Amino acid sequence: MFFRRVYYLLKPYLPWRLRMTFRRMSARRKREACKSIWPILPGSEIPPANWQGWPDGKQFAVILTHDVEGPTGLARVRQLAELEMSFGFRSSFNFIPEGTYEVPPELREWLVTNGFEVGVHDLHHEGWLYRSRSHFRRSAQRINHWLKEWNVVGFRSGFMLHNLDWQRDLEVAYDASTFDTDPFEPQPDGAGTIFPFRVADDAGRKGFVELPYTLAQDSTLFFVLGETSNEIWKTKARWIAEKGGMALLNLHPDYIRLDGQEPGTGEFPSSLYADFLRFIAGEYAGRYWHVLPRKVAAYAADKIETRNPRRPMRVGMLTYSHYEFDNRVRRYAESLAMRGDEVEILSVSLGAGGPRDTILDGVKITHLVDKTQFRGSTTAYIWQVFKFALTAFGIVTKRALKRPYDVVHVHNMPDLIVYSALVARLRGARLILDLHDLVPELFMDKRKGGMSKPIGMVLRWEEKLSAAFAQHVIVSNHLWLDTIEARSARKEKCSVFVNNVDGRIFYPRPRTRTDARRIILFHGSLSRHQGVDLVIRALPAVLRRVPQAVLQIYGEGSERESLEKLTVELGLQQAVELKSSVQLHEIPQIVANADAGVVAKRADSFGNLAYSTKILEFMSQGVPVILSRTKVDQYYFDDTVARFFTSGDVAELTEALIAVLTDAEYRDRLRTNATKLVAKSNWETRRPDYYKLVDTLCLGAVALLPLL
Repeated sequence: MFFRRVYYLLKPYLPWRLRMTFRRMSARRKREACKSIWPILPGSEIPPANWQGWPDGKQFAVILTHDVEGPTGLARVRQLAELEMSFGFRSSFNFIPEGTYEVPPELREWLVTNGFEVGVHDLHHEGWLYRSRSHFRRSAQRINHWLKEWNVVGFRSGFMLHNLDWQRDLEVAYDASTFDTDPFEPQPDGAGTIFPFRVADDAGRKGFVELPYTLAQDSTLFFVLGETSNEIWKTKARWIAEKGGMALLNLHPDYIRLDGQEPGTGEFPSSLYADFLRFIAGEYAGRYWHVLPRKVAAYAADKIETRNPRRPMRVGMLTYSHYEFDNRVRRYAESLAMRGDEVEILSVSLGAGGPRDTILDGVKITHLVDKTQFRGSTTAYIWQVFKFALTAFGIVTKRALKRPYDVVHVHNMPDLIVYSALVARLRGARLILDLHDLVPELFMDKRKGGMSKPIGMVLRWEEKLSAAFAQHVIVSNHLWLDTIEARSARKEKCSVFVNNVDGRIFYPRPRTRTDARRIILFHGSLSRHQGVDLVIRALPAVLRRVPQAVLQIYGEGSERESLEKLTVELGLQQAVELKSSVQLHEIPQIVANADAGVVAKRADSFGNLAYSTKILEFMSQGVPVILSRTKVDQYYFDDTVARFFTSGDVAELTEALIAVLTDAEYRDRLRTNATKLVAKSNWETRRPDYYKLVDTLCLGAVALLPLL
């Protein structure tokens, strides 16, 4: 924060090329990392509660605004306004009241007379408006003076800095200092919506309407990112029109060359803006609502919900897994990053040569120790977990002491790594323990022969103490919730979040292969309870009926070697393709190219109660699924969406595989029903519940909390 303030203080004295060089270097790193949240942020298209649409049945809204930063921009105001009038548009011009220029009253009068609007842009535009609460209060008095002097109702901060809580000191009808998503801004927390929203005042009354800009600023597009066309504007505008949102553009007259001459340093040709206006006026004629910002605010004030100002949260997540491959952890982390929260992940290393620190889709990742596969060596497993927990404790402690976390979300296995957040908890962080698996049951399954009574007792106590240490416990299916409530945590302290598919990743993909193979697919951990060996044993009989059948297996785990040996024993080297795990973003296309998905979990083991994410992943791509009759899968699915077989029965599994691979009508029926189920069971329907959980937990945060 300090260095950012110094930068804005020195900005007027830094050469333009130098400033742009710094911003471009930063933008190059961010653009790739944030490609999933910019320029389009999934989820931002969700309208406010009780939204009734735009007036007169218009499809979407178009709002044009301009920030005048210096004397050059002031001199170009009339030319820019005349350009817009030639296409039938009007806009709002925001002027700095105590900046490097004086605004002639005649110019403001000319704008208003011709149907334009005037607004206040910051106070001095030096980047220090929000340096302290007392400074902002004093500045707000001056800003309110200019609002009255100019008889205007709109405000925008310099550099898109904002604090909506403090801005309630301003006597405005609307503010326009935020954006839906823009990671290139100095304060990159976005409003996360392409609709206006209302910020209540301290007494809970109407307050003001917030109008986030939803189209990239000209300076970002043409100078920071170096774009030479306006295609990003058009692409985003098409998406906003489709979703019925608000296309709000902020353009600076300082940067646009309006006299037809070759643009100089820090300028772009007016043809890019003119072409965009022509595009809107032509392609969407009669379908958009185009008015001034104050009219949008007046319309929305009584028709949209109030959103309390929310500062970005600082969230830490710990997972003894490879974050890049763990779709459950990624859903949580990326959802928080999408709405502007600061998310830090501590996960296991990707291996030798991989980066220790990186950014993926707006999430900061720190890789710690390597993860050794658990192949019966309990000592090695415990040692690796201890190293991870101890390293994580040191990093989380150091970061929490420097700047406290709001939330630390810890993912098992094992449960005990929740204690790595001890100091963060004492510093006020709210702890969530997410039980992906139940450790006692999973350990028993891995031991095959069961476990001794003392070990079972220790693991159950470890679960109970870890759950008590956390403020909230998330369980990955409803059947396990019953178990946790019975032995480790009271019901009101628990939530269920099953492994829903993320529609941003698992949207329908086209089949890209054209060969005659009939691919049976399994992807996931290669553990005994998954029953992959049963599928291999069924394959010889399947091949006699379906010679083109191929079993593709993607994954790693303790059973990999035994599966390789079984494949050789049965002479199936040509029909079984055992591949390594792949990155999450690669899975949808692999699934889309399959003919059938199989989840053959053993009902006599941990698999009987373990919910499998891959089932919905298959369904999301229209791939029919063969399932064993486990207790958990019969709880969530039925015969209309999947083909069931008796768990462990290879003959019945063979029959199910043949039926799905040979009966096109049956496949289509399963596919149709499953697609409807996925539409109701995706992460988009649960993401708001996760937001609510995190926000509600933080409402009760205090500086020092009891340990148990």
